[in-house]
Amino acid sequence: MVGLDAAGKTTILYKLKLGEIVTTIPTIGFNVETVEYKNISFTVWDVGGQDKIRPLWRHYFQNTQGIIFVVDSNDRERVSEAREELQRMLNEDELRDALLLVFANKQDLPNAMNAAEITDKLGLHGLRQRTWYIQAACATSGDGLYEGLEWLSTNLKRRV
Repeated sequence: MVGLDAAGKTTILYKLKLGEIVTTIPTIGFNVETVEYKNISFTVWDVGGQDKIRPLWRHYFQNTQGIIFVVDSNDRERVSEAREELQRMLNEDELRDALLLVFANKQDLPNAMNAAEITDKLGLHGLRQRTWYIQAACATSGDGLYEGLEWLSTNLKRRV
């Protein structure tokens, strides 16, 4: 699970794992947890998103079957930066077969971009050789999180 800093990755991870909101600090390095959903065990790596540590993302890509890219839907100033990081990551050879789930997070905020707008701004329609899905989400309430995992689990099962 990757995305720019303050997108909500750690909050999502622990909402899925513990079912509650945890107080977070910026992640330097990573958090890793196993999340169970419908008899599938997901090993979720929540990797820090600050710009200085983004080059480290690639060290987590080996054996990755699905990427969860988290976007702060309220951060209009940095959505183009999110797009650049996403495109850079998807060009990595180790991720050529990975599914892409985008969480358009922070949908509870009044000025949040909806999933269609995020799709457009991230250039998702241009991803021809990639199976992807965008899910509107709110990490703090949990809205959309299990719907995203549902899509991921369904599509991972199709590959077995």
